[in-house]
Amino acid sequence: MKINKFDKVLIAMDYNPTSIKVAEVGFTIAKAMNAEVILVHVIEDLVTYSLTYLNMGPLQLDSVMELKDASEQFLQKTKKLLGDMAIQTVVKEGDFAECILSTAQELDVDVIVMGSHSRKWLENIVMGSVTEEVLRKTTTPIFIIPTKKHD
Repeated sequence: MKINKFDKVLIAMDYNPTSIKVAEVGFTIAKAMNAEVILVHVIEDLVTYSLTYLNMGPLQLDSVMELKDASEQFLQKTKKLLGDMAIQTVVKEGDFAECILSTAQELDVDVIVMGSHSRKWLENIVMGSVTEEVLRKTTTPIFIIPTKKHD
């Protein structure tokens, strides 16, 4: 029986505090396989994103670049926390699921690591809309990390 080796692990992150747990578990898995780690952060709708995650007012055109820079700084901080500055980082703009899928394909990753922190009751039944969409559309293996707090 042939055993496939994972060489590249893509870890999808957002600004939810649980994404650090996702990064830590994904990093541990990658290091156990001696695999390259790639962190990806997606900015979907810039105005909604700035209001939801960053508590900023509506974005002005000159602040779009600042938002992308803030996202890159977030990934750099995560690299430092994980203790591996060789980790590759990617900031994408667009639909969450589509950007995760396209990044995985472009970089030819072997596994995608995502969290399942759903925010809506219906998503709690499934696992989270973005995670569920990526799972439905990909042929790349996915490692899903449950991040919902236990009551």
